[in-house]
Amino acid sequence: MSDEMNPNAPQLVPKKSLGKAAKLLRLLFSVIDPRAYAHALKILNYYNYSHVTPLRRIKTLGHLGEGAAISPNATFANPERIEIGKRLKLGARCALWAGTGSGHIKIGDDVLFGPDVMVTAANYRFNDGHPVTEQAMDEADVVIGNDVWLGTRAIVLPGATIGDGAIIGAGALVKGDIPPMSIAVGVPVRIVGKRQVDT
Repeated sequence: MSDEMNPNAPQLVPKKSLGKAAKLLRLLFSVIDPRAYAHALKILNYYNYSHVTPLRRIKTLGHLGEGAAISPNATFANPERIEIGKRLKLGARCALWAGTGSGHIKIGDDVLFGPDVMVTAANYRFNDGHPVTEQAMDEADVVIGNDVWLGTRAIVLPGATIGDGAIIGAGALVKGDIPPMSIAVGVPVRIVGKRQVDT
């Protein structure tokens, strides 16, 4: 069947661009539209409950090591069960979500997180009925050793242990144990090498 006869074939549509006057009108309407300010308040509330308040709680509990560099759009859940070592580098849009009941996240010293890394100590069950959001969660501690580097968009699941000096590749899905000094990549993660460090 030719593309002309196939209603599901991609259509050639030219991109439209706004002129200067239309862009100016769009700006003016956004300044006077009360919905924009209501949305800004929602964003402010989100950053308060997902970043500002939990990070303050981590500091208050003494669970934040000195010299941490934390992106202002990183998010935290259940901060009383998060422990962060010295000189953490936490990249943009990272998420550290401890469990609601018992799952802890423990991060060693000199750990580097690339952007969009997700670490969770809790995961929904899926065979206990419907809907998924009302099922119990499986929780287990996550332990990340010293001098670990987690690449962009890596996901670390409950129960994972990452040994000192390990490198986790971008986009990897980590569960189970990663030995010290390992280089691990893939979904699910697999060991592909060992880190060589000059002493």
